[in-house]
Amino acid sequence: MTLLAYSLRRLLGFVAVMIGVSIITFSLSHLVPADPAIVALGDHATDAQINDFREKYGLNKPVPEQYWIYITNLVQGDLGISLRTRRPVAADLHDFFPATFELSLTALVFSVIIGIPAGVLSATARNRLPDIIVRIVSLIGGSVPIFWLGLILIGFFYGRLGWLPGGARIDRFIPAPTTITGLFTLDSLLTGNAKAFWSSLQHLVLPGLALGYFSTAIIARMMRSSMLEVLGQWYVLAARAKGLRETQVIWRHAVRNALIPTVTTIGVSFGSLLSGAVLTETIFSWPGLGRYATNSAISLDFPAVMGVTLLAALVYTATNLIVDLGYHWLDPRIRHG
Repeated sequence: MTLLAYSLRRLLGFVAVMIGVSIITFSLSHLVPADPAIVALGDHATDAQINDFREKYGLNKPVPEQYWIYITNLVQGDLGISLRTRRPVAADLHDFFPATFELSLTALVFSVIIGIPAGVLSATARNRLPDIIVRIVSLIGGSVPIFWLGLILIGFFYGRLGWLPGGARIDRFIPAPTTITGLFTLDSLLTGNAKAFWSSLQHLVLPGLALGYFSTAIIARMMRSSMLEVLGQWYVLAARAKGLRETQVIWRHAVRNALIPTVTTIGVSFGSLLSGAVLTETIFSWPGLGRYATNSAISLDFPAVMGVTLLAALVYTATNLIVDLGYHWLDPRIRHG
């Protein structure tokens, strides 16, 4: 199958998944034992006000018709009005998602930069001291709760040493960079704002480490397992028999093939980072999508909760699509298979 045909097939699956998610989220919003009109207007609203609200948002129509209205608006980019902020949900997501994306991307970068070399080191030094250390650290990373690790990092690096800031996206005395992408580090670079760049970069370190530690452990363990399997393959033995240096054998022949299952883990990890950002954003006072989703769920803000769910599904599915397409670059056999 060619890359184009494979991509088209995956895109059709992507559309089908998004339709399924929209049906599930819409159905769940109607199964919650609460009246959106009363939640939005309060317990002291009159019957006339409640009826007007239901008429305005189509809540008095049959459920299939409500879903058709919902999906029609969704195709046009209209996710409804938030019952809590009284703003379009799309506008809220536009404001809050870049902060979560920047934090999750930073955590993923930490995970990849640390996890892949750690897994390679652990596999090449099997049953020796480096391998034991990596395995112990990975085991701890898979067991430590994010909120506990976040509090420890704040207490040590901010409270005791004073090396790094403890919360928020940027220092309170430094204006936020001009919004271009919503990512403070990238926007400050594009606008040449050095103070904002260094401040936003420093504010990313602690929450990025706290959020990415679990993924680092998973990636390191997967990379170690893949490397151990690859190092016993015939093409690695042939490379050594040709007299290549060990570093060339490891990084040019073994690592690329070991990355194939690890790329899947990285893609899944990015989706889990978005969900794990809820606790991290709360601890580090990070104004992102996680806190917005939590507050919306507490206040029964159905349009906002549905919007966050659809966005999370979109990012997760798109990440899996990118991972699948990445296989064609890593393994030519998949490309032409």
